[in-house]
Amino acid sequence: MRRIGSPLGKLPRTTVSVCASVALVLGSPCHAAPVDGSRSRIVFTATQMDVSLDGSFARFTADVDFDPAKPETGKVDLVITVASVATGSAEADDLLKAKEFFDAAHFSQATFTSRSIAPTGAGQFQALGELSLKGRRAAISVPFSVRPEGGGLRIDGSVPVSRLTYRVGEGQWADPGTLADQVQIRFSLYLPR
Repeated sequence: MRRIGSPLGKLPRTTVSVCASVALVLGSPCHAAPVDGSRSRIVFTATQMDVSLDGSFARFTADVDFDPAKPETGKVDLVITVASVATGSAEADDLLKAKEFFDAAHFSQATFTSRSIAPTGAGQFQALGELSLKGRRAAISVPFSVRPEGGGLRIDGSVPVSRLTYRVGEGQWADPGTLADQVQIRFSLYLPR
């Protein structure tokens, strides 16, 4: 859903995309390998005045060293180009790239680096690491699932991210009554073997 006449409707996607990128990196085969970007997606949903707003990131890279049988030895490094945010509205995209949101001119990338990965159930894992966005860093826990697909691994997950922790949405956009603080990031990544 989209709020008519609101350029912000797609702003929170960027935050979500960053979190999704983190999840992408987690689901790699048992040696460091890049995620197949053509078969992977990072999307986000933000809420502006009770209306859901969706977006995605077109450019990201992830190097993953992950063996589902030995998740504790895994490592993920994810990089998202924040200027690649896409909401379906050029006005919203420009606003998200601006200083009040991602400040893409000064902070061109969002990154996630895992510190540890642990199993939480059959095919389920949790990655703990650091998310860096707009010059700020914070610890984050990313749940994800892994399943075989086409000779590789499909990694799916979803995680809420506080946009205010990273000062995404400053000035008039800082009010969580107008633009909710929590942005849901969803990812579906393909890791070839």
